Amino acid sequence: MDLLHLILLGLIQGLTEFLPVSSSSHLILLPLIIDWQDQGLVLDVAAHFGTLIAVVIYFRRDLKGIVSEGFKSVPWQDNDLNARLFWFLIFATIPISVVGFFGHDLIANYFRDALIIAIATILFGLLLWWSDASGEQDRDDKNLSLKDIIWIGLAQILALIPGTSRSGITMTAGLILGLNRKTAARFSFLLSIPVIFLAGCYETFALISKGSEADPISFAIVFIVSWLVACLTIDLFLRFVEKTGMLPYVIYRFLLGSVLLYYLL
Repeated sequence: MDLLHLILLGLIQGLTEFLPVSSSSHLILLPLIIDWQDQGLVLDVAAHFGTLIAVVIYFRRDLKGIVSEGFKSVPWQDNDLNARLFWFLIFATIPISVVGFFGHDLIANYFRDALIIAIATILFGLLLWWSDASGEQDRDDKNLSLKDIIWIGLAQILALIPGTSRSGITMTAGLILGLNRKTAARFSFLLSIPVIFLAGCYETFALISKGSEADPISFAIVFIVSWLVACLTIDLFLRFVEKTGMLPYVIYRFLLGSVLLYYLL
């Protein structure tokens, strides 16, 4: 696999993992559109772990407080915000973990289809626009409740459909619940940490089981590019999301989905 391909993989993953545009759809579509061989699971793992390290480093101060207070607390019996966020992140991760584990083969065999990606890209883009336009956006993370977490966790299951966007659907759910844009985005990014970690562990175990071999140089290139681009993407998104809103990403999703439909049909 040539250097340009490796750089593009890391670039696309770093840009799209946290923007509400679906990283999985881009990684699936890249080899189809430019007629390159599929990058394979090894490089997918490299790309995802690059974004995981990026989000952990970016939120390292928040995570220090969340983890330290969380381990000292009991669910729903501590008013400390960090302790509550600790348990919120755990409970919001359970639905997608269960469905993803037991439905992995079904999703891989029947949902990684370009037509499904195109339709999901447009439909969930429109839902993102509606939630951004109609949500009250008068709440922050101090107002999060167990009911909110249940809804966000259930909504995150839809991210298993390529084209949905994990960050996109969790931000959509947060906006519908009245969270402001920055809070919805921040919680979505924090929630990505356990999800990416568990998915990466699952994929790593699958690689070990199959005895797959990785080129360490290719792995490192994809990992580093994904990590650096993701750091920049997170920072810029959180800086400007209150000003730009979700419309630019909705327009991009609509154009991408329309081009895919034209290409397929």
